Order: sequence, then structure tokens, then C-alpha cells
Amino acid sequence: MFTRITLLKTISSLLLIACILLGSFAQTSYAQEDLMEFAEKTGFPVKEAYRPKASIVIDADSGQILWEDQPDLAWSPASIAKVMTMYLAFEAMEQGKFDLDTTITATEKDVKVSQIYALSNNKIALGVDYPIRDIFSMVAVPSSNVATLMLANLVSDNDGASFIRKMNDKAAELGMNNTTYFNCSGAQIGSFEGLYQAEGIDPNGENKSTARDLAILTYNLLKKYPDVLQFTSKPVVKTMENTPYEETFETYNYSLPGAKYGYDGVDGLKTGSSPLGGFNYIATAKKGDLRLIEVILGVGSWSDQEGEYERHLAGNAILDHAFSTYEYKKLLSKGSNKIEQKEINLEQDLYGFVNKNSEPSFTLADGQLSLKSDLGQVSPNIPAKSVSYQDSETQTGNNNSDKTNAQKTSQSAETPKKEHNYLISSLLAGLGLLFLICSRLFRKRIAGVKRGSHTIATPTTRLFFTLGALSILSAVGAFLFL
Repeated sequence: MFTRITLLKTISSLLLIACILLGSFAQTSYAQEDLMEFAEKTGFPVKEAYRPKASIVIDADSGQILWEDQPDLAWSPASIAKVMTMYLAFEAMEQGKFDLDTTITATEKDVKVSQIYALSNNKIALGVDYPIRDIFSMVAVPSSNVATLMLANLVSDNDGASFIRKMNDKAAELGMNNTTYFNCSGAQIGSFEGLYQAEGIDPNGENKSTARDLAILTYNLLKKYPDVLQFTSKPVVKTMENTPYEETFETYNYSLPGAKYGYDGVDGLKTGSSPLGGFNYIATAKKGDLRLIEVILGVGSWSDQEGEYERHLAGNAILDHAFSTYEYKKLLSKGSNKIEQKEINLEQDLYGFVNKNSEPSFTLADGQLSLKSDLGQVSPNIPAKSVSYQDSETQTGNNNSDKTNAQKTSQSAETPKKEHNYLISSLLAGLGLLFLICSRLFRKRIAGVKRGSHTIATPTTRLFFTLGALSILSAVGAFLFL
């Protein structure tokens, strides 16, 4: 009898493991809905030619990933590199080196840089004092290369190479493990016609980063220097107001409310485009108490300037999908809770983002309870939100002893029931496995621009997947509880 039970239990366990592995694989493919499908539902239709090469959405408070697609693809961020320059300028202000009212006097070299036609710029007049607050607006909105260079020179005392080393050191410090900077603005040093000096730095080097790394940068920027949003939240800005040097700029971030593809809640942050990088942007968006960070990379190509607009349709669709799929709520209340068959006492309420169509699960480790999310954290340097807990008091030793004796007495009586349960579990698990295999076989294959082709779910595959999932859940119930 012992041998039969052991055999049935082994078979049941192996089938359950197989189902769970296949089920999780199918669920990953199914849960990450295809952009082209849900974009239509959100009202921001995306053409296949403008599908982003990489994208990510994270919770700006916790760093939890809510959406990702090739987040670690190395890409040229173009003018998004200016975000790191702004970060280092804010850090220098925090250290007391200057403030928003500090001025930079324009030099002859600055004037010449501003006149380079191939670079995005604004007008700079010789000898004029430009306040840092206006310089920030020039960097953030028209993506002025001369303003970026003036800001970097102020931070580094006109040492271009030193500033680039600061950029790379800060990237390493923040955990941006796949980012390398060769210039401060996104335009190669060689594009500045000899006016941008950085000894020891490849003048033709191309900045590289990833959607994940840029999300990490933006997460830290908003945490430490949220005032950056005052320079990125308006569709139209004026610099040097009430002076002969006043200029008006319209944003390239067309997702800002009031712009061409305005999305409610967007209030930043930076766009970037180049022949190598196509069209990219970082968006920050807030609804109620919730703030999300989105990074979109590689929309379209430089030869088709429509990508400048289409990136915002894709970005809006993904952002709307994240807002509508997830909700932020109280997950557990302070006090007694039962987690993983363990009685614990939480020291405070736990809040977090969860998929509206699923129940949250949790991790217990080292006296901390945290939400277990499907996609995890954007960086290991940003731990998941957690609350402290304590184990509830256990029963006395005598009670434990009595319980053990009672269990031993009833063990022989439960043996036939266990054998029956394992048999039922095996049959249900096998049936679930069959349904999941069918859900994979009947998926529809379509052409794609990123990986040649990919498959999407159909009503038939969804039915098979649902039946498979229900069978697996029933198998687990039979295995554990019947």
C-alpha cells in the first residue's frame, strides 16, 4: 500500500509540475497582451511599422514593473541623454554649487554652437546672462544642444571629459548596468565642429542605454529631484521672458495634455530622436495618487518623420493599458493575517499594485512581507515595498505533542483517501496538460517586425487555456485539500 501511494503521489506531482511549467509559459505569453490588439481598445491605434523596439512601464513609487517588452535591448537614446545631464545639474545644486537663479554668461563658443544647423538648438546671444531655470527649460523642451553644453560646462568647470565620466559613474551607481555615455547631449562630440572638447573620449562614440536603465534613471530623478517636472509639464514654454531674448517653444512631447496626442495625467519628461535611434521618449503620468514612468524606444525610422508623432500613439496605448489593467489598493491590513499557511502579525497595512483580474501573492523573508509581482522590480537596487511582520504565538509543547499523537492515530485511516486523492489529482493534471498543449497548437501566427513573426491568442486558444487552467486548479485542490 505504501508503494502504491508513493507511486501515485510521484506521478501526480510530476504531472502538476509539468502543467505548472507549461501553464506559466502559456500565461506569460497570454498575459503580455499584444500591443496591436489592446491599442485598438484604448483608442490609440498603432500601425505595425511604428511598433516600439523596446518599452517599459513602472510604478514611480515602488519601481514595480507593470509592462515590459525587450526592456534590456541596447539602443541609442538620442536626446534622452540630456536627462542624465539634468540629473547631475540638480545634484550639483543640492550640493550648493549653484541654484536656479545662478546665471551663465554666453561665450563666443556658445554662440557658435547655437548656430550649428544640424543640431537642435535655440538662439544664444554673446555676453547675455542666462539663468539656470531658463537653461533647464531650453534643455527639456526644444532639446537645445547649446544649452545642454552650457549646463554641463557649469557643473564640470568646462571639463567635458570629466562630465562624461560623471555621467557614466552615476549610471553605474544607480544600477544602469547597460548604459554608456560618450557625450552629454545625445549628439556625438564630432557633430559640434570642434567646439566640444572631451579629451580621451571617442568623438564618434554613440550613447547606449536600455528601456530598463532609462526607467531606473527617471525613477531616481523623480525621487530625488521632483522639481524637474516644472520644466517638462507644459506644452508651450517661454524662456528669457520680458527681455529682448525671449523665445517661445512648443513641446515635442505630444502626449502632454494640450498637445497633439495629449493623454490625461502626463506631465513630462523628455523626447529624443536620431538617425540611429529612431524616435524615443520618456513619459511620466499621474492619476490621483498614482504615478507611472514609461519609456518608449525605437519607433519608426529617421527617414519617416511620422515616427515623431506615432511614438505617442504607442506610448499612450501602453500607458493606458497599464492604468486600466492594474490598481493600487490596500492588500493586507495591520494585525493578524494568514500567509502561506502561516499565521503572522503585520506591523502596518500593506499597499501595492495588483492586476485587477488576479489575486495578490506574497513573499515572506527575514521578517519582511512583500508583494510578489509577475514582472518583478525594475532593478535589484530598488527592493519591492514591504512591511515588517512577526510570527504569531505557537501552541504550547503539550498541545503540539497531543496534536502529533492524534495525527499518528488517524494516519492509517487516511491512507485510502490519500490514494484516491492522488489518483484524481493525476487525472485532472493530465487533462489540464492536454488543454494547455492545445492552447499552444491553435495560436494564430502573424508577421511581426521585431522577431520575424509571433503568435497571438484566438478565442479557441483562450478557451483551451481557460479549461486547462481550471483543470490544473482542480488538480491542485485534489492534491492538497480533498
